Amino acid sequence: MKRTFVAALAILAAVTGAQAQGFPSKPITIVIPLAAGGAVDTMVRTMIESLRASLGQPILVENLGGAGGTTGINRVARAAPDGYTISVGTWGTHVVNAFIYTTPYDLLADLEPVALLPSVPHWFIARKNLPPANLKELIAYMKVDAGKVTAASVGAGGSSAVCSYYFGKVTGTRTTLVPYRGGAPALQDIVAGNVDTMCDLAANSLGQVKAGNIKAYAVASKKRWFAMPDVPTVGEAGAPGVEVTNWLAAYAPKGTPKDAVAKLNAAFNSAMADPAIRQRISDQGLEMPPPEQQTPEAFAAYLKSEMDKWGAVIRESGIKVQ
Repeated sequence: MKRTFVAALAILAAVTGAQAQGFPSKPITIVIPLAAGGAVDTMVRTMIESLRASLGQPILVENLGGAGGTTGINRVARAAPDGYTISVGTWGTHVVNAFIYTTPYDLLADLEPVALLPSVPHWFIARKNLPPANLKELIAYMKVDAGKVTAASVGAGGSSAVCSYYFGKVTGTRTTLVPYRGGAPALQDIVAGNVDTMCDLAANSLGQVKAGNIKAYAVASKKRWFAMPDVPTVGEAGAPGVEVTNWLAAYAPKGTPKDAVAKLNAAFNSAMADPAIRQRISDQGLEMPPPEQQTPEAFAAYLKSEMDKWGAVIRESGIKVQ
C-alpha cells in the first residue's frame, strides 16, 4: 500500500510539474505549404535558432506543398489546437488561395492569427526590349490593342495572376496571361523575350533587373522598395492604388490557447528584432512589419481587411482553380 501511495505521489508530482512548466513542453512543428528552398522556407530557417532559444524547444520544419499550398494549410487547420503545429505562409498561399481554390478549411474560422512576418512587394517587370520606357507608356501601349501584351503568371491563379487582373481593373487595360509551373521558368521566358511582362515578387527578379536582363517599371507599394530605391512606386509611375504586397505570416489552429499564441507571437517578434536576423532577412529583400501590426490582435484585424479586399477582387475577376 505504501509503495502504491508513493508511486501515486510521483505521478501527481510529474503531472503538476508539466502543468507548471506550461507551453511549450515539447518540439514545435512549423508547416510550410511550399517546397523547400523558397523564400518562405529560407526566412523561417533564418529564424529557427532564435525561435528555439525563445521557446526553449526544438523547432521542426515540415515542407508540405501541393494544391497551391492548401494541402499544408489544411494539415494545420486540422491539427490539435495546442500550439505545437503552426503554419507559416504568404498572402498568396493563405489569402489568395482561399478564394481561387475550393479549400477544405475556412481561413478565418479554422486558423488563429499568430504573427505578421516580413513582406516583399510585387513589381511590374518586362522584357528589356519592350517598347514602353515607363509605366505610363506601358498603360498607353496596352490600350492600343487590348490583350496584345502577354503577362506571365505562376499557374492559372495565384498572386501574379491576381496582381495582373487588379492592374488591368485599375488602369483599364487587359493582358493575355501565360501560365507557368513556377516563378523560375516564367522569369527565364521574360529574360529570353518570349513573354512581355509579369507582376512578380520583387525579390524573385531583383538579380535579373540589376543585371540589366529585364526592366522594372514600378513597385506595387505605397513606398519605394529599399532594395531598389531608383524604381518608382505605382503611384509615382502613373497607376495609383495598385498596391500588392506579399506578406508572410504565422497561424495556429483555431482554439489554440491565448497564452500559447502570445508566446509564439513573442518568439517571432524577438527573432525579427535581432539585428543579425534583420540583416539576413533584409538581404533576402524582405521588410519587417510595422511595430503596431505585430500583436496577434492587430494581425487579425489586418488579415480580415485583406480577406475582404482581395475576396472582392478575386470574385469579380472570375479566377478559379478547380
